[in-house]
Amino acid sequence: MRRLWLIFAQTVTISLAVLFVVSTLRPEWLDNKPSPASVVALQESAVVAAPAATPTSFREAAKKALPSVVHIFTSQKIKTRRNPLFDDPVFRHFFGDNPAGDAPRTSGLGSGVIVSPNGYILTNLHVVEAADQIEIALSDGRNLDARLVGSDPESDLAVLQITEHNGKELILPAITLGKMDNVVVGDVALAIGNPFGVGQTVTMGIISALGRSHLGINTFENFIQTDAAINPGNSGGALVDSQGNLIGINTAIYSRSGGSLGIGFAIPISIARNVMEQIIQTGTVTRGWIGVEAQEISVDLAESFGLPDTNGALIAGVLRGSPADAGGIKPGDILLAVDGRAVKDPQGMLDLIASQKPGEMISFRLRRQNNVLDTTVKIGKRAPPRRERE
Repeated sequence: MRRLWLIFAQTVTISLAVLFVVSTLRPEWLDNKPSPASVVALQESAVVAAPAATPTSFREAAKKALPSVVHIFTSQKIKTRRNPLFDDPVFRHFFGDNPAGDAPRTSGLGSGVIVSPNGYILTNLHVVEAADQIEIALSDGRNLDARLVGSDPESDLAVLQITEHNGKELILPAITLGKMDNVVVGDVALAIGNPFGVGQTVTMGIISALGRSHLGINTFENFIQTDAAINPGNSGGALVDSQGNLIGINTAIYSRSGGSLGIGFAIPISIARNVMEQIIQTGTVTRGWIGVEAQEISVDLAESFGLPDTNGALIAGVLRGSPADAGGIKPGDILLAVDGRAVKDPQGMLDLIASQKPGEMISFRLRRQNNVLDTTVKIGKRAPPRRERE
């Protein structure tokens, strides 16, 4: 009996030891839950654990991103009034058609980011707007011509493409695109560009805020705010994370002197990528529209309407014959949600509607007096903004 007891005790001890080793070194062997289907269907970037201490150098991130950031040089002919003497044949016979020489030109500079090995470059529209000649300077010293593929004035983005050099197709160093889901306030950010035309420059800061809007810069605003130094000439350059992945296109600064005061704004890569893909595929950007004029709900308005908070957008006007009119939306309604997503303010309403595809039937939740109503609206196509005549 004692011998059997010893054998039993030894067996239990060995089994517990094996279980401990397996649970420590190979815990997945004990997990019988099936793997999610998305693991097979999707390719996701690896999850990188946060470092135990802040690195003392970001040389690897800079080394990775620098070759993809380019300098953009533009030029444009200055339109001048033609002298009436040029219409006189006698004057033209002695002095020629243009005795003053070539028409004067104005030049500009900025930055851009190579996002595709095929030569596509993301930049700001205000960097290349109205330019009739665009030249790209690569980090290796090469100068190449580029053409404007398309632009989006409402987000101040433009897509360029480097043309073939001597009949040969170029393979260029494209930057790696980051994910906005991984970006949080306090993350390290590097701004890369060509400030004041001095040459390629890297500055460091942090992500100061996300979702900045109501700045009056663009129609659609959802900016990353950073204190990495951004100066004139940085426009269109790259805002990258500590791994050198592109997370934004540097666009504007808040400054009273023209220099950096620690408040810079960048367009998130999620927005820039969507705009870029639409421009490359169709040459333009399509956004949804329903034909309403919205007003922000102040505390006083909330009290007068008996609302629990100031969330939502007050419909101040509805265009006759518009999709909103056909869907039963009326002035005085308060828009609470679009396609199941809550509306916080008029800017949020504009963003949500613009993100819808024209022709789709989308649900809208409204508050009318003391009642909450649901209706569907067929989304229309937002007209492109009118360009001022020169």
